[in-house]
Parts: sequence; C-alpha cells; structure tokens
Amino acid sequence: MAIRTSSAVWEGSIKEGKGRMRLGSGAYEGAYSWHSRFADEKGSNPEELIGAAHAGCFSMALSDLLTGAHHIPDKIETEAKVHLKPGSGITLIELITKAIVPGIDEKSFLELAEKAKKGCPVSQALAAVEITLDAKLV
Repeated sequence: MAIRTSSAVWEGSIKEGKGRMRLGSGAYEGAYSWHSRFADEKGSNPEELIGAAHAGCFSMALSDLLTGAHHIPDKIETEAKVHLKPGSGITLIELITKAIVPGIDEKSFLELAEKAKKGCPVSQALAAVEITLDAKLV
C-alpha cells in the first residue's frame, strides 16, 4: 500500500496569518493565506491542490481504461475547477478533459471517461461533493 504525505504550517490569525504547504516528495512547496484562498492574492490554497490531485488521478484512470480497451491515448489534458463557497465548503468540482485517442469512437470514449470519473481514487474520496464531467475527443 502506498502512503503519501503532505504537510502544512499556519502562523497567526485566520485573516492576517499565513502558511506554507508542502508535498512530501518536495515537488511543491508554497505559501497560502486567507486572501489567496478567498480573494485574489498571490499564493496557493488547499482547493488548488485538491484540483491538481483530482485532475491527475482522473487522467491516469482514463488512460488505464483506454489502454485496457486497446486505445492508447496520445494525450489527456484535464482541468479541475473546485468551487469553494465560504461557510458551505467545497460545493462542486468540474472535471473538463480533452483527449487525443486514436481509433476510438466518441460513445466509447465518453463511457470510459464516465467510468474513470467514478472509479478514480480521488473521485471516490471526494464523493460527498458533486462532480461533473465534460469530456471531449480532439
């Protein structure tokens, strides 16, 4: 079983404080604050990291399903829009994916994309949130 670790440090009050988030691999470390989370201040936020994890997991799950169906993708590009409503939390995640997959018809592609959305571990972990999918062959 793989165990992945990330960490965060927060200093100060909620609105004036600041923090740093770090992936255990060291591949990312960045600042975050109330203003980078709920306004437009420079810096990251937990929702961006959730979105990146979801987009990456979905893309790999779709690649796995496509490969299993003998349609090896040339490219899968996925964006995850994580909607955060103060006081309510994360209310919606929109997965938007575009893929170049030789030899597959649109119906089969869409079926596999939907299966990947439901089956990727991050989607399963986020099952309490509405997750939509807009998948296109390009």
